Amino acid sequence: MEKTNPQNQNMNMRTEIIAGITTFLATMYIIVVNPAILQDAGMPYNGVLTATVLVSAFSSILMGVYARNPIVIAPGMGINAFFAYSVVIGMDISWPVALGAVFWSGIVFLLLSIFNVRTHIVKAIPRPLRYAIAAGIGLFISYIGFKNALFIVDNNETLSALARMNPVTITFVAGLFITAVLVCKRIKGALVFGIISTTILAIPIGRIWGDASVDMEGIQTLVTWKGLFAAPDFGLFFSLNLIESLQLSLWPVIFAFLFTDMFDSLSTFIGVSEAANLVDEKGEPRNIKPSLIVDAFSTTISGLFGTSAGTAYIESATGVEEGGRYGLTAIVAGLLFLPFMFLSPLLSVVPAIATAPALILVGVFMMTPVLKINWQQYDEAIPAFLAMILIPLANSITQGIIWGFLSWTCLKAVTGKYKEIGITLLIIDIFAILALVI
Repeated sequence: MEKTNPQNQNMNMRTEIIAGITTFLATMYIIVVNPAILQDAGMPYNGVLTATVLVSAFSSILMGVYARNPIVIAPGMGINAFFAYSVVIGMDISWPVALGAVFWSGIVFLLLSIFNVRTHIVKAIPRPLRYAIAAGIGLFISYIGFKNALFIVDNNETLSALARMNPVTITFVAGLFITAVLVCKRIKGALVFGIISTTILAIPIGRIWGDASVDMEGIQTLVTWKGLFAAPDFGLFFSLNLIESLQLSLWPVIFAFLFTDMFDSLSTFIGVSEAANLVDEKGEPRNIKPSLIVDAFSTTISGLFGTSAGTAYIESATGVEEGGRYGLTAIVAGLLFLPFMFLSPLLSVVPAIATAPALILVGVFMMTPVLKINWQQYDEAIPAFLAMILIPLANSITQGIIWGFLSWTCLKAVTGKYKEIGITLLIIDIFAILALVI
């Protein structure tokens, strides 16, 4: 079924639906992982789970309806850890006050987006850095896939290493091979079929062979059955403390939420857009202003509903690779979140080793933009390389961007190319340095 969208391009409904399902399967882990992290801050697990589902659903649907982009928004990994371990536990701030800080950072986001400040920031990012960010996010996604599959493990001597072959890793490798073959044959829905195939292959682990107790920081690695129904808990709604969160001593926390969320989102929009050619006639990310407004809205309602800030998800690239190009992809993914207000135990059926092959192959798809970087022009190649490599190595998109910006500015200044350093970029550099200090 073909339908003409407002941009006068053909939108294939079947392709968009498959893309939406793929994106949801790649991001659904957040429904159980986010509560697992935030409960360490003293927040009730079921309340955070309900908030996570609603923020993910409403934000993603709004992204599809208003911004018409295939990007899923949900409470961000990394941001939730910062919320729980750095702010609540590390700074001894109560979680209601921390939720208030999330809310106020969302309000600032919204103002920056409405008045086009964030759009100007996007335009100020040099194109070689955009290409590098896209590739760096691809490497990061692949790294997450390998870690979730327990194929890459921590090692005291070498920091990380390949795991020994065992039922989990063998099943993962088989799933990766099946998914890669489907992709090479350009089968529609290849990533979805790969996830389903790997899930089926994982069923015997712990039942016929191997250890069924393996898990990865709350991300279930093996197929388990934890029941069917769990009632939603709305106890965290509007439990934030708006007054205490505005005290002067918490402004650095609000800024940290603001900066981290803003650049995580910007880099995701840029990375996915560059990799999938979702750009306008000027080469800028498509519908960037409404997309950023939706992202800011997500952060705001996150504080109201009772979870850490919402942000654009790099796993959206899995749906884009399946052919998702328009808002219907995000709408489908958002709608799929809603039943899990009641059916969250079902998520344990799809293990992390089943979605890992899809994440790894997305890394392959997102490497294309590096071909556009002039690797012989070192004042551009070095910052691009730093941005690209530090994203996976530092386990932070924000850190990759910060060092890409700072090295670009320094090298251009030293080589006398002052015209390539705009005022907006200098302002970004100042905030980047502040973020490092804080």
